[in-house]
Amino acid sequence: MKLRPEQLHQHLRNGLSPVYLVTGDEPLQLLEAADDIRRSAREHGYSERQVMEAGTGFDWNSLGQEADALSLFAELRVLDLRIPSGKPGREGGQAICDYLERPADDTLLLVTMPKLDASQQRSKWFRAIENKGAVIQVWPVPAAQMPGWIKNRAQHHGLQLSFDAAQLLAQHTEGNLLAAAQELDKLRLNHGVGNLGVDQVMASVSGHAHYTVFELVDAALAGNAARAVRIIRSLRAEGTPQPVVLWALGREIRLLTEVAEAMQLRQPLAAVFKKHGVWQKRQQPVTDCAHRNSLASFHRLVSLLARIDDAIKGGSGIDPWTMIEQAVLRLRRHQRSARHPV
Repeated sequence: MKLRPEQLHQHLRNGLSPVYLVTGDEPLQLLEAADDIRRSAREHGYSERQVMEAGTGFDWNSLGQEADALSLFAELRVLDLRIPSGKPGREGGQAICDYLERPADDTLLLVTMPKLDASQQRSKWFRAIENKGAVIQVWPVPAAQMPGWIKNRAQHHGLQLSFDAAQLLAQHTEGNLLAAAQELDKLRLNHGVGNLGVDQVMASVSGHAHYTVFELVDAALAGNAARAVRIIRSLRAEGTPQPVVLWALGREIRLLTEVAEAMQLRQPLAAVFKKHGVWQKRQQPVTDCAHRNSLASFHRLVSLLARIDDAIKGGSGIDPWTMIEQAVLRLRRHQRSARHPV
């Protein structure tokens, strides 16, 4: 059978299958799904675990030998087979099939590996696992679904995040579920359970700096050059990493470029805002900034971002902070009077 990650918990409550395959390239869900299976196995008396790393030179005969060996310390055990390459090959595939033809009654086989391509999912060994046990495939969470994923996970840990707070955290972690989970753990540690809004999340992801990169972006969007430069110099003095500042500024400039392109084509902006997860209260400042600048100016800013990145890496010998100030100052140029509905 195939199970989605969110179905695994209920499945395990109903009993264990003799074999599980957990596969995918999303590290947090991969780790947690395998942990859930191991935890459930312990609760069902599988107190012994044998880890087998099927790397280069791995002897696949050892899988059958382990299956035939009697447990020395417990009646029930887990064979934790890890295949880092995601490709057991002909020998490994045959070894898995041979094992599943006569699985040991006292053994649960847990196989973990990266994402499988279509041909691997048509293989004999994959179909054997699917027929005898359960396959759990984990996938990255799409950007549009990240705020919902964060809200659900927060609720599971006793935190009630507003949608704007979840949206902010989603933007900050850029689809990295592990980073989002760590931020939620930090919020729970600092605030306990209960309701949390944008201010608490903003303070958490920004550390204890006098100013934050989010305040810099807001000042730039508003065209408040003096405040933006003041924030940049404060961030520099406080030791804020340059790549963090470039990340926040770059994300906003790429958004503004797409908004300006939509305006030029007279397309609605709602689709752009949805794609980038721009919450309601930020849509008007973004629209206003796009109105007062030309599309060509945003394209030049994108090129400037690349030069800033090169400067940060030491490729140009130019001070990246000075270039960041130049980028922010350019956002208030090219005044335009046209308006476009959000």
